[in-house]
Amino acid sequence: MKTTELLQTAKRLEGKLAGANYAARRSLQPEFNLVLSRLRARGVPVPSHLLKLDRALGEEAIEAYFDNFPV
Repeated sequence: MKTTELLQTAKRLEGKLAGANYAARRSLQPEFNLVLSRLRARGVPVPSHLLKLDRALGEEAIEAYFDNFPV
């Protein structure tokens, strides 16, 4: 995928995530993270708002994991 396509994909996913419910956000998180990782690997500066969204999604995934963690 070209860099411009990756940026477009990131923006498309950002739009989907904005109005998504919790389950949809969790299902889109891995794809969003992968797109941003590919951009960083190419040396493309990722906009800070996309990085913040990625971090928030990652935190949600971690919290969901520990919510179901047996004690």
